[in-house]
Amino acid sequence: MSFKRQPETNPANTTSFGDSMERSSVALQLLERIKSALIRGDLKPGDYLPSETELTHSLGIGKSSVREAIKMLQAIGIVEVKRGQGTMIRREPGTPLVDPMAFGMILARGMTRDVLEFRLMFEPAYTLQAMRSATAEDHQHIQQSIDAMEEAIREGAQTSKHDIAFHRAILHSTHNPMTIRVGETLLQLIEAALETSMRSLPETALKDHKAIYKAFKAGDSAGIHAAIAVSSESWETNLTYEGDSELSAAPS
Repeated sequence: MSFKRQPETNPANTTSFGDSMERSSVALQLLERIKSALIRGDLKPGDYLPSETELTHSLGIGKSSVREAIKMLQAIGIVEVKRGQGTMIRREPGTPLVDPMAFGMILARGMTRDVLEFRLMFEPAYTLQAMRSATAEDHQHIQQSIDAMEEAIREGAQTSKHDIAFHRAILHSTHNPMTIRVGETLLQLIEAALETSMRSLPETALKDHKAIYKAFKAGDSAGIHAAIAVSSESWETNLTYEGDSELSAAPS
């Protein structure tokens, strides 16, 4: 069994996947071994996985289990299958068809207080990160999101998409793939609450966005924290979910 930087190169001698595997949940075990190989550096972005035949013979598992594991890796954006070449570890994470992080957070979203605390911790952090790395084009996108939201409010056509566009513009200004992925998951999680906010408190949301961006442009870290703290008061009012009793008595 071997890893290959390119399909035409000579295979390297590796044993990072270990010996034969137990028959139960072999696809999941193979996923764990691939993850461990990535963590150790035995597999790197751009490497090709051993062929289906190599994995089958080396690990003592069936081809169906290998195919199942590869499909899982494709679904979460870790590998891509290149016809006639093999299965390659992506150089950058792809857009996952299935995002385990998102599902995990969605399943836990009934714990509203946890969501509030996470957002209050995470949003100032990525906003400050974005403040340090934003380009002129990023600033343009952020301002455009504010202008589009203001126009939509004037026309009575505002939705959560207008609110999310502002947060997404700042999030992507970090230019950090890890931060963006966590942030995108959070935005999916709170979209319903933002929809409520845009129906009941659109002018407040707009004012909060303007205050955050004013501090952002000025490079004012303390101002960003203060503006997001003010904005968090409306989050707590609107971030409620069906069946969540903890904040069900929050004012509307």
